[in-house]
Amino acid sequence: MRSNDVLGFVFSDSLEGKTPELAASRTTSSIPIGGKYRLIDFVLSNMSNSGMNNVGIVAKSNFLSLMDHVGSGSAYDLSKRRSNLTVLPPYGGKNFSNYVETIYSMHGYIENSRENYVLIAPGNVVTNIDYSDVFDFHSKNNADVTLVYSKCVVKKGYERPITLEVDDDGKVNQVFVKPEITDELVNQFYGTILIRKDILMEEIRNALSLNLLDIKRIIQKSTEKHRVFAYENKGYCYPISTINDYFDFNMDLMKKEVRDELFNPKRPIYTKVRDDAPSRYGLTSSVKNSIISQGCIIDGEVENCVLSKGVYVGAGAKISNCIVMQDTKIGCNTNLNYVIIDKDVTIKDGRSLMGFDSYPMYIAKKSVV
Repeated sequence: MRSNDVLGFVFSDSLEGKTPELAASRTTSSIPIGGKYRLIDFVLSNMSNSGMNNVGIVAKSNFLSLMDHVGSGSAYDLSKRRSNLTVLPPYGGKNFSNYVETIYSMHGYIENSRENYVLIAPGNVVTNIDYSDVFDFHSKNNADVTLVYSKCVVKKGYERPITLEVDDDGKVNQVFVKPEITDELVNQFYGTILIRKDILMEEIRNALSLNLLDIKRIIQKSTEKHRVFAYENKGYCYPISTINDYFDFNMDLMKKEVRDELFNPKRPIYTKVRDDAPSRYGLTSSVKNSIISQGCIIDGEVENCVLSKGVYVGAGAKISNCIVMQDTKIGCNTNLNYVIIDKDVTIKDGRSLMGFDSYPMYIAKKSVV
């Protein structure tokens, strides 16, 4: 299978109901993460690095920030003569858990594409995977459908997880929807599917005729009539399903081994470039174990934090275990701990705010505290 024979199909609003604060003014996949990236950067970079040329991003609502960020796809090398990045229009306000009607509403786009295979991927999973290996695995096993999974312990609070029973050859014997959650390792499927285009549209049309609108049940039934295999993603894989997941992942980035695996120079993660001056550290500043993006001005103390571009931290301020998005102003003599601060927020002098590691406080975009 050639990589340029695979159409990328990304769901940008995966699990948006689980992150209502962060997704109030943007799609899930355009949530800022890691200081200078967006969630969508990971899946688009993975597809581009794997040689895929044509990618469609399904948007439901609040997609202006997504369109502004991805643009023509030039940042991901997807705007050449024979490559294309398309933000597909809203699909009528349907419930996003209803993938069946959503895919069918895009059938013209899918069927008119020149590719013979479709790679469906959620926009909320952070990983760095070479999809070329998935394509080779699919071809080697003469599979009709290949599901990508990770071996992990299902996180508590994860609703309706999907786990797989896989034999030694990689063939899927059973698909379990919402199994009993234990502390044992399981083969968890996060939503990435490689499938032949004609099989996909046949299954979608059959499901609509039977009023079977749950894509998870369709995946379960597919094992009875198709050759369904599973490919294990052995690298770092983190789905952002709740605001706690968002906080925990950003804190995970403090670990060198996580950064080294996610930001592999052989498979770089691309993003929209914003030209800022280098960050400036004042004489009264102190920064420990933090990720600081360009354009920041720091005169206070920062520890265990992720600061996006253009953040200002005033003199005497002490912030720890915080995620601060771009162009936020933190006043002098403030004290912040376990706080997620959205874009363009102003924290006035002398304010004290504190959350907890299991319940971080969130401050909405453009708020004044």
